[in-house]
Amino acid sequence: MPRIIFKCPYIKPEQKDAPAQRQRYVRYIATREGVERIDPGKAILPATDKQQKMVRQLLRDFPSCEELFEYSDYLASPTRGNASEFITRALEDNCDQLSSRDGYVNYIAKRPRAERSGTHGLFSDGDGAVSLPQVAETVAGHPGNVWLPIISLRREDAARLGYDNAKQWKELLTSLASQMAEAMKIPNSQFRWYAAFHDESHHPHIHMVCWSADGRSGFLNKSGIASIKSALAKEIFRQDLTEIYRQQTQRRDELTQESHDVLRQLIEQMKDGTLENPNIERLMLELSERLRNVKGKKQYGYLQAPLKSIVDAVVDELAKDQRIAGAYEQWYLLKEDALRTYKDHLPDRVPLSKQETFRRIRNLVVEEAVRLGEDSAVLSPLDSPEPHEATSDMPPPADDPPDAPAPEPEEESPPTVAWSTRYKEAQLFLYGSADTPPDFEEAYRLFLEEAADGNALAMYDLGRIFSDGIGRNADPEQAQVWYAKALAAFLAVEQQRPNRCAEYRIGKIYAAGIGTEQDHEAAAEWLTRSAEQNYAYAQYSLAKLYSEGKGVPQNHKTALHLYEQSAAKGFPYAAWELGKLYRDGVGCRPDEKQSARYFATAFRGFKVLESQSHDDKAQYRIGWMLLHGVGVPKDEAAARSWFKKSAQRGNKNARYQLAKLILGDSVSTPEEIAQAVEWLTQAAEDGSQHAQYALGKLYRDGESVESDRVQAVIWFSEAAGQGHEYAMYALGKLNLEVGNVEAALRWFRKASELGNQFAQYQLGKLLLSGEGVPKDVNEAVRWLATSANQGNQYAQYLLGKLYLLGKDIPQDREAAVRWFTLAAEQGNEYAQYFLDHMNDRQGPPLLTSATRLLHHMSRIFQEELPPVQPGIHFVESKLRRKIMEKRLALGHRADDHEDQPISTIAMR
Repeated sequence: MPRIIFKCPYIKPEQKDAPAQRQRYVRYIATREGVERIDPGKAILPATDKQQKMVRQLLRDFPSCEELFEYSDYLASPTRGNASEFITRALEDNCDQLSSRDGYVNYIAKRPRAERSGTHGLFSDGDGAVSLPQVAETVAGHPGNVWLPIISLRREDAARLGYDNAKQWKELLTSLASQMAEAMKIPNSQFRWYAAFHDESHHPHIHMVCWSADGRSGFLNKSGIASIKSALAKEIFRQDLTEIYRQQTQRRDELTQESHDVLRQLIEQMKDGTLENPNIERLMLELSERLRNVKGKKQYGYLQAPLKSIVDAVVDELAKDQRIAGAYEQWYLLKEDALRTYKDHLPDRVPLSKQETFRRIRNLVVEEAVRLGEDSAVLSPLDSPEPHEATSDMPPPADDPPDAPAPEPEEESPPTVAWSTRYKEAQLFLYGSADTPPDFEEAYRLFLEEAADGNALAMYDLGRIFSDGIGRNADPEQAQVWYAKALAAFLAVEQQRPNRCAEYRIGKIYAAGIGTEQDHEAAAEWLTRSAEQNYAYAQYSLAKLYSEGKGVPQNHKTALHLYEQSAAKGFPYAAWELGKLYRDGVGCRPDEKQSARYFATAFRGFKVLESQSHDDKAQYRIGWMLLHGVGVPKDEAAARSWFKKSAQRGNKNARYQLAKLILGDSVSTPEEIAQAVEWLTQAAEDGSQHAQYALGKLYRDGESVESDRVQAVIWFSEAAGQGHEYAMYALGKLNLEVGNVEAALRWFRKASELGNQFAQYQLGKLLLSGEGVPKDVNEAVRWLATSANQGNQYAQYLLGKLYLLGKDIPQDREAAVRWFTLAAEQGNEYAQYFLDHMNDRQGPPLLTSATRLLHHMSRIFQEELPPVQPGIHFVESKLRRKIMEKRLALGHRADDHEDQPISTIAMR
């Protein structure tokens, strides 16, 4: 596979002369017999002792030399010729540490085999002649860092692809200069570079000198180097990579189909009783049984973690099949071939079940498990139609064999509410501690023993274990059974003797509708009994009911009073709510000092709560407060740490926030970005609409992932299905791009009704134009006004034009001036142009003609833009500004990005 080598040393302004040892290298390169003059007959002889010693010394002082093509050639054949090539190249690549800056510029310009234009070989992006003394003087006196990139190819690749001359390299570097500047954190207007092409016998290469004209900008890390190397490789080896990507896609499709065929064969064998893989049979039967209790979409992304683990286990078993293993190996070889083009170290391989490219295989497993569950012949021993006794009051099936059932108490223990020693141990194993990791199996065993002794608290916790799938597969039916038992036990305890804890739990059960029908009035009654006995948890829960008007008349003052009572007893969630109420003036007057005091109290309380339970929700809340500086000084690094703790415990909100922080950090490494995309995908699959929208944007814009409009539509649709207005707006824009106006209108209308000002503007424009939809001027003006009243400058500008021209609505210069003024105050240049020329004799027609010319100019620029290759996003800076002006005038946000059209089929 072709490969590119890219190195980028730099010279600091304070760098001193190299030590004496490296001065010897300079004398050696100045006096040694040049490689170009070696007798061809001697070049194939074994390397001399002096050469071997120099090679070893270079490797000790400059370990990165091991990556050079010349060193690979020397290892394969340690001849005098290859040794000379390596020594020359190693000294050349590390010349920044061996000589002064002006000397370096002279060296790369004048050394043997530098392709020259006149007396030297320096070139840059201009057409004029380059003055070597002037460049050398500038570099020597520059107050900031100077980078010295070196780009090398093998001779055969350079000749085959046309990169064996300075002209081709100049065109390439000129086209990628903007990307290099961005990777080096240098403003494009301040980026300066020069280069020289060295036509070495085995490995032609380019030497560059780069710096920032302002002497201040510039920072190049590993991520930036990887970005430059990737851009170079994707442009130089474009044809090679295109074929690899085509083969890789073909292999992916073949592997997916192969997995499907193998799975169908195994299921047929299960039906015939001939399956020789008991693991797959057991896993598929368990999965199909569990999926019976799943409500909603039965797709991998919507399943809870325990069910996902079963699907993953099935995929891992399938991956052991020779056919699938071979196909996966071939796919990975192609993937790594592409990566080797611009990566020095390949990432570790991941199992098939964790490979996001093959998510379709996981969904195929789910589909087959659902189909399996519908076939009663397969599961006849478990789904026997014969009548049997109800088992709703039986404990969960034991793991013991049938002839050794778990013992049951001879008579039922009386109900109780007790924080016994055993119950506390169960809680410790459930949550873990600083010294003790969670042990869900031990917690479950202890809770069962406590429940058998009548402890209602343990019954309630067992309900939560089955409901949330903590340490075992989620089982909603079993959860309801245990919640119902807990409710009955709490009621029995209350009948024996009033108990504020039992009253609180009864109220919570009725409020949530678990183990019984939801009844907010009954919940309020029971919570009131407990709250009147000063139980902090009940006071907080009752306050929520008063705040939302559920089961009781809505009363914010009563809610405020109850929150204050609960917070006074140290309950942090109540303090949090009080911080919001005093901040917003709900049930009280706004009071910033009181709000800040309660937020600070809440933060301290969450820290205490987390130290006791290691709860992921408390960890997320702590991270959120640190990130936003609420109740505590802002500390993004600490916030990220807390989000990571919570994310590792499965909190989807923490995963979303953690991903946002990493993706928004300009110094994040490629590995961190890949992990962030994984966090975001997990959050999206767990149902976070914000993560779904963010993931849709990544796929739409091709940021941090390969652009995939189909994936973008899928995730936008998921988020829109949960009421995410910006996802609806994004779907409207995507449909509008491909001419699916009816679908665009539908999504814009949905988002507009939720108050999205951008969708309101687009909806108004569509209805006003009547292109592809019935024209409705009155509704159009209504939506434009709604958007404009929310501060949308584009709607304000368009309304100003409508009132000025009086074409579809009565002319109203006063209204036109008002809307133009509002838009101009936000920087809208077109609105300001109208305001400046309102009294021109030519009047509105000339003004609109002038603005139309500006729009047409932007469109021509955009249409004439050459196609962008995958991974290359270069646009000349002035053109970029023109395009941005055009986009802003059309109503797009400045931070939003357009892409290539997508098939309308994927959006319906």
